[in-house]
Amino acid sequence: MGELKRKRALIREAMEYSVPEGRMEEALDLLEMYRDDRFALEVLAEFYSYLPDARNDWIREIRVVARQRGIFLLAAITGEDGYLYLISSEGIEFHGSLADGFLEEELIEFFCLETQERFRESCRTPERYPLYSGIRNDIDLCPACHATTGEEHELGCPVEVCPWCGGQLIHCNCRFDKLELDIITTDEELDRFVIILNEKGRIPYAPEQRPFFPDDGPGIVVE
Repeated sequence: MGELKRKRALIREAMEYSVPEGRMEEALDLLEMYRDDRFALEVLAEFYSYLPDARNDWIREIRVVARQRGIFLLAAITGEDGYLYLISSEGIEFHGSLADGFLEEELIEFFCLETQERFRESCRTPERYPLYSGIRNDIDLCPACHATTGEEHELGCPVEVCPWCGGQLIHCNCRFDKLELDIITTDEELDRFVIILNEKGRIPYAPEQRPFFPDDGPGIVVE
């Protein structure tokens, strides 16, 4: 929680130079709403630290334009405009104004947004996008790797269920049993296990898998 506290302090400091007069209370309300959400805080920090269009503004809400395999396309709706941010556990990227309605073709395909023209049209009515509720509050998101319901977990996610024994895949002994090894020490052995795992059939994320421990993010475990 120390990291989140520092992030909130940086955002609050940046707001002093960015938020228009009379809007600070509303801006702070949104910061408080997302006080423990890493993705929302990244968006707020990026916006207030590097104001788009070089003008003072404030974020009044954050909406989900699209999400896929733990990667989110979020819209920061402001008092003047709206801005797109691509964010995942790997970091954040600014992707322009909603008014421009432009997204690289590879992202259009990745998020299954049909066509550039369809996406541009949807940007004209951002209220159609659902409000971002936060990683932990959305039961359709894995709290560790952020896979959505029906998607495969990121390899190494502590929430993924073992298809052989039903336990936690990163903690059970099935990976060693299937490889006939006592320990996994090389990338080649890990790659071989992935092949065996895919042949068996990985268990996709489902809300009932949600654990009762903090979101520390994914990590591939090689023992």
